[in-house]
Amino acid sequence: MLRSTLAKTLNPLPATFLRGGTSKGIFINRDHLPKDRNQWNPIFLGIMGSPDPEHGRQLNGMGGGISSLSKICVVGSPTSDQVSEGYDAEYTFVQVGIRDSSIDYSGNCGNLSSMIGVFALDEGICTRTPTKSGSLTTRLFNTNTNKRIDTTFPVSLSDDKMSPLLDLPQVSMAGVPGRASQITLDFINPAGARTGSLLPTGKPINLVDITVQGKTTHIPASLVDATNPTVFITADGLRPIVELSEGRSIDFSKPYVGEVLESIRQQGARLMGLDPSAQAQPKIAVLSPSSDADYDITVHALSMGVLHKAVPMTVGLCLGVAANIEGTVAWTLSSRESDSGGGLLKIKHPSGLVDVGADFEANGTVKSAKVVRTGRMLMRGAVWW
Repeated sequence: MLRSTLAKTLNPLPATFLRGGTSKGIFINRDHLPKDRNQWNPIFLGIMGSPDPEHGRQLNGMGGGISSLSKICVVGSPTSDQVSEGYDAEYTFVQVGIRDSSIDYSGNCGNLSSMIGVFALDEGICTRTPTKSGSLTTRLFNTNTNKRIDTTFPVSLSDDKMSPLLDLPQVSMAGVPGRASQITLDFINPAGARTGSLLPTGKPINLVDITVQGKTTHIPASLVDATNPTVFITADGLRPIVELSEGRSIDFSKPYVGEVLESIRQQGARLMGLDPSAQAQPKIAVLSPSSDADYDITVHALSMGVLHKAVPMTVGLCLGVAANIEGTVAWTLSSRESDSGGGLLKIKHPSGLVDVGADFEANGTVKSAKVVRTGRMLMRGAVWW
């Protein structure tokens, strides 16, 4: 049955290659895939060139050998119920394994989410009435987290047809050369994206047990679920376990550091009620305080077990929320305990700086998490799988 269905699936398959933020991925119209999502996996592995256990370079596909380049977004028309709620499109994010055959649907990608509205408009999935305002806001439903995400981006109007306008020199972002059009990404009610709760354990800090060379110690960790679940720990908290270089930066080249962090991540997953074997969720991020007035906090985040060259945007947004929750490690390190909180949090990551914002209700409920991204159309055509 699977073979018969796949034989009817186009190969090559219509697809668009897009950059969103600091990630690149393949965008596919859902209508071009089998209706049964259980039949998607072999298609996605073929597209990305996975598994590549020996070299990890995905040379037989569109992947680039790192997690931020091994991603797929499937975008389709909203359901009738979603249309009644004002949605323009729904999408599913797919994280594809590199050295193995893992396909992960457990979380969302903040960077590529910024281009869902662009793709939906370009594909004719989004059919909003043309506007003269010069920009378009699309309301999107993410199936991974069952959450609403809004994207706002410039458009051009010609013969009553709107087209994305992405090459305006409006903003720059760390990790990407040059300037481009501003895309505002707004995660509505982002709390509990996977677990149903902003603080899955009910506590701003948990003690995670870690055993190294027969010795057990406790690591303070904040387990926060906003846009994507994340385990936040501090560089200082790791000092009893791993050797740190001068200052507060962890030497990720040490062979045992990754093993220690993965152990902490897995234990954090168990405490959050998540599958510890799923590498994509939760993420883990190591925080350090600011060393000058140019930023509020430093983050080094891992994705699929590898240090990310730029903070994954869902981790950055989660950090922006966590920094405004009293008692979390992010709240303490970002000095939110000494001011009224709120506003933008300026984060330093390996590629530069990024501002994230979080809006809260008076009762502490997270209304939204917001960030500015840029994107670029790279190619439209067909991809072999």
